[in-house]
Amino acid sequence: MVKVARQATSQATSREATLLEVRDVSVHFPIGAGFFGGQVVRAVDGVSLEVRAGETMGLVGESGCGKSTLGRVIVQLLPATSGQVLFRGVDLVRLKGERLRMMRQDMQMIFQDPYGSLNPRMTAGEIIAEPLRNFGVTRARGLERRVTDAMRICGLNPAYVNRYPHEFSGGQRQRIGIARALVLNPTFIVADEPISALDVSIQAQIVNLLDELQDRFQLTYLFIAHDLSMVHHISDRVAVMYLGKIVEIADSNAIYRRPLHPYTKALLSSIPIPDPDLEALRRPILLKGDIPSPISPPRGCRFHTRCPIAQFPICAEREPPLVDAGGGHRAACHFPGKL
Repeated sequence: MVKVARQATSQATSREATLLEVRDVSVHFPIGAGFFGGQVVRAVDGVSLEVRAGETMGLVGESGCGKSTLGRVIVQLLPATSGQVLFRGVDLVRLKGERLRMMRQDMQMIFQDPYGSLNPRMTAGEIIAEPLRNFGVTRARGLERRVTDAMRICGLNPAYVNRYPHEFSGGQRQRIGIARALVLNPTFIVADEPISALDVSIQAQIVNLLDELQDRFQLTYLFIAHDLSMVHHISDRVAVMYLGKIVEIADSNAIYRRPLHPYTKALLSSIPIPDPDLEALRRPILLKGDIPSPISPPRGCRFHTRCPIAQFPICAEREPPLVDAGGGHRAACHFPGKL
């Protein structure tokens, strides 16, 4: 009920309040000398989307589709090959040095791996305090208070401030990562698969924490994941990514009720139903073949080599644009909703 109420409020108040806009962003990684010399990996290839203030935009897709790369480009941990990343109207791609560093106070990232994203030689308190020291936000006494407040808000015992990461469980480590992202009071947070490395019993706790923090501090999230059921739970809108491109964007409920792109429908058909009778009747859509290489993606629609409704030659020759089918529901398909 809380999510539905916030979703309605977000839609009503933020039609004009776009916090982040990604315009035709591409990220190509060159491959070194040898057999593949002179080629590039098209990790992200012409992606455009917008994130409204106060909402959670879910970004889903198979492993290797480019969603984590896009998240890192948005916070400028990776450079874009081309395109624009507009945060409050300022193009981050063009910013350098101190101007970019100061913008980062308002944009933070929660990383996927709670084991690899924390410095094992630093205590929990030092890890959480590091952003404050980097930006000179507060003096020693105020810094200690900010750290203990962040720990308490994120469900950590402040008495553990001097413990090292190896002394915490996986869920507690992720809470340290969340506290580190929260301590600067950012507006926008990229959560890069923040629950995928955690036990199922802990995942719901972390998602509920993120939900509570959003309501309390008016945060905006880009929530990257491959668990579609969890994305449905936390997201206001969902963008589906395939082989470096966005293939569908819609309101979270709309995309689950009536997916238009065959790839989205295939992903949704793989979600288990917690009812044995209904699960027995479910017919998952099995996609043929493997994901094509991002070094040499297919011409036309990138999904046509695996698509059960592909028609030739149109799907193999013409790339479908991301077209609005009504109500902000956009799909990049020549035959939307036909599967």
